[in-house]
Amino acid sequence: MPLSFRKVVIFGTGLIGGSFALALRRADAVAEVVGFGRSSATLKQAAKLGIIDRIGEDIADEVGDADLILLATPVAQMADIFVRIAPHLGANTLITDGGSTKSDVVAVARANLGDRIAQFVPAHPIAGAEQSGPAAALEDLYQGKRVVLTPLPENSTESLIRVCGAWEACGAVISQLTPEEHDAVFAAVSHLPHLLSFALVHDIAQRDNSEQLLSFAASGFRDFTRIAASSPEMWRDICMANREALLREVKLYADELYVLYQALENSDASRLEEIFQLSSDVRGNWNQQ
Repeated sequence: MPLSFRKVVIFGTGLIGGSFALALRRADAVAEVVGFGRSSATLKQAAKLGIIDRIGEDIADEVGDADLILLATPVAQMADIFVRIAPHLGANTLITDGGSTKSDVVAVARANLGDRIAQFVPAHPIAGAEQSGPAAALEDLYQGKRVVLTPLPENSTESLIRVCGAWEACGAVISQLTPEEHDAVFAAVSHLPHLLSFALVHDIAQRDNSEQLLSFAASGFRDFTRIAASSPEMWRDICMANREALLREVKLYADELYVLYQALENSDASRLEEIFQLSSDVRGNWNQQ
């Protein structure tokens, strides 16, 4: 049986936060969900769709008796939320998040939660889509997907169990990394691919014959650039938050592109095939978690 929560407060009721709420409801693991956000229209939509039971009006009234708080906003907004909730946290209220970077979120949590830092268990659900907003929320978004926890030394075993229980009630499979390990891994396999996808679309869009190029683009272009339809604000924040690790990955990728450039320049077909073969083998044997 999954752990049950009497009251969950969610900051950000779009894809990540909304799916979390719907999944907990499906598992009968929550009695009440209260939503906060920047847009009243978005919150009203979340209420209409049954994602939240009601719109929160006063943070002090809502977080003091909450069992769990989820921060499902762009990472740059989290510092302000920590500031606003810190004075009102109940002794048994736990906090988790859905941020795609962890070292920066942990840093602002330490700076603003003070002696309440043990109540924060950082997390990153490895699930999502290019769509956003409450209408994009899915009750099975996390089913069978990884959620990476980056526990803090201050977290108690009980707190970890309860936060793990919340994500597992959503159908997620739990992994653990340190915040630093997390950011290095996802700079390579998530943040860099998004950067490259945005870059390719941006390049095509600026060309004089962009309409002609896009009219002939087919499945390869579509699949590679799907993620360029993601939230610009969210990905701006992710790239800036994980700037150092992402810079290293961009440099490594630029070096790899230059290897390909040299092979083409030198008409080195065997080198191209060697690179393509290794890539094809690795991609063919890769089982996505």
